[in-house]
Amino acid sequence: MTEPLPPALAGERLDRAVALLTQTSRSGAAALVAAGAVQVNGRVRTDRAARLSEGDELVVAAAALADQRSRGKPRAEPDVEVAVVHEDPHLVVVEKPAGLVVHPGAGRTAGTLCGALLARYPEMAAVGEATRPGIVHRLDAGTSGLLVAARSTLAYDSLVAQLAARTVRRRYEAICWGTVGDDRGLIDAPVGRSGRRPAQMAVTERGRPARTGYEVRHRYSSPAPVTHLRCRLETGRTHQIRVHLAAIGHPLLGEEVYGSAPAELSQTAKAALRLDRPALHAALLGFDHPTGGREMLFESTLPADLGAVLAAVA
Repeated sequence: MTEPLPPALAGERLDRAVALLTQTSRSGAAALVAAGAVQVNGRVRTDRAARLSEGDELVVAAAALADQRSRGKPRAEPDVEVAVVHEDPHLVVVEKPAGLVVHPGAGRTAGTLCGALLARYPEMAAVGEATRPGIVHRLDAGTSGLLVAARSTLAYDSLVAQLAARTVRRRYEAICWGTVGDDRGLIDAPVGRSGRRPAQMAVTERGRPARTGYEVRHRYSSPAPVTHLRCRLETGRTHQIRVHLAAIGHPLLGEEVYGSAPAELSQTAKAALRLDRPALHAALLGFDHPTGGREMLFESTLPADLGAVLAAVA
């Protein structure tokens, strides 16, 4: 892998930059550096704490990187529970609980949805990417709801193509801070890596096109102004809904990365509306079946923690 250092990573440590650019764990990146598998501007660098400058050219030895990634392959984990909504020889639709990571990465090698699926469908090991077999789209660890995975190469190719063509239907239930004024709206703002915090996303001119449609389901005023939204993804950027809602001044309840509760919130309101994860649930998923093309449509109700928040507001 050869990669010119983007401006957002200027000043970062070498091991952190390698981890972000190669999508490996920090410890894995440090191991690559220590093994002499990383060059900066044509010279091998083994000091993982070395600071980088904008425009530096990083080269990571392909064989070493492939070996590192092979060690990051998920393994079957029969102890990881996941609710199956639908299964057939080509695909499986599951209800992912909040807190479950979809696939290994960023230091997380076990306790993943991938591991749970491999235990149940071992043939998925040969489908798609080796480090995330069968996975065609993701949900953030804190997001609950519906996700489809491929059990066959035919299904993988079809679902990836449908996602690229933006024909997959995805609807989310979201609970955000404040009173959203318009009954319906479209947030059309590019999303990319944050210039100040490269591990996070942001609305930025350097980002990729991102469009999120929303409609208000209900507005609440007590114990604090809160709005229940139904959001529709037209694109699928990382953290898209979370970033877009924060950008218009309405971060999700439970959000700690892209926003927070209003500073003036009372202790009573904080207790009633406390969440340990962003208030986002993938409630609808629709696509054409890879064989025959029949429409598949699945819906999911709000999980208990989000239902409790709505029960606490008026």
